[in-house]
Amino acid sequence: MFEYMNNSSILTTKPSADYELLDSGEGEKLERFGTVVLSRPDPQALWKKRLSPADWKKADGSFGTDVQNREKGERGDWNLKKTVPERWGISFADLKFYIKPTAFKHVGIFPEQAPNWNWMREQIKKGEGEIEILNLFAYTGGATIACAQAGAKVVHVDGSKVAIGWARDNAELSGLKDKPIRWILDDVRAFVKREIKRGRKYHGIIMDPPAFGHGAENEVWKIEDDFMDLIESCTEILADKPLFFLVNGYSAGYSAIAYKNNLLSLKDKFGGDIEVGELALEEAKGSMSEGRLLPCGIFARWSGK
Repeated sequence: MFEYMNNSSILTTKPSADYELLDSGEGEKLERFGTVVLSRPDPQALWKKRLSPADWKKADGSFGTDVQNREKGERGDWNLKKTVPERWGISFADLKFYIKPTAFKHVGIFPEQAPNWNWMREQIKKGEGEIEILNLFAYTGGATIACAQAGAKVVHVDGSKVAIGWARDNAELSGLKDKPIRWILDDVRAFVKREIKRGRKYHGIIMDPPAFGHGAENEVWKIEDDFMDLIESCTEILADKPLFFLVNGYSAGYSAIAYKNNLLSLKDKFGGDIEVGELALEEAKGSMSEGRLLPCGIFARWSGK
């Protein structure tokens, strides 16, 4: 007898005016950010490319590592045309972001998160009174500024000073500079522990835990050692009537079901619903009858009634 998991979804980001997945395949993806086209590795793209090699060569920049370093997720080099600025702005998901190619192939935005941002906006609008949101491993602030735009007070925590500066620039670019956002450079575990002692409470918590990383003081984070304790600590700082709890995942080898299992206690305590699934980018259709989906990560999210 087969039993299928309820509330499993594929959240899909479609092409838009300033962002488009042009093609993918053979371990790479070709994307347009505004007017700039970039190609970079993507291990999930295990199929043939649709566009020709000549089309791919037209890209304004490409990222490369040797095979050994690519498998380790280590640094590589961008080959950029002289016309590519150091950074440039795009409009995306009713927000604005600075795009900048980095040494780890990232460019400062994860466009597959747009459906989650819309979902968080909806949850915040359901709330009453002053809504406070905590964003952990907050990177360049997509979720932070989406929540602030929806009217919430947000605490943005990350262990990278560069990422926080980038996030602040994105908030200003989006016209949200004066919104109530606290920018915290800290190890997320240490920060949450202090919030417990302070008696602080949040109506929503967001986290995007890496497989491995470092805090602001070079504290070592390992998901297999630290994730469960962090989740448990976070449940202690939820408000009496919380709105949501969202966990995103990009670490290879982990399932959305594993994240869901950590959220079951919230459903037992508060009711509500848990949804899990994959995040995906829809490829531009071109000559194809249907755009292919590029899997980008997993998510598990709980929402109250």
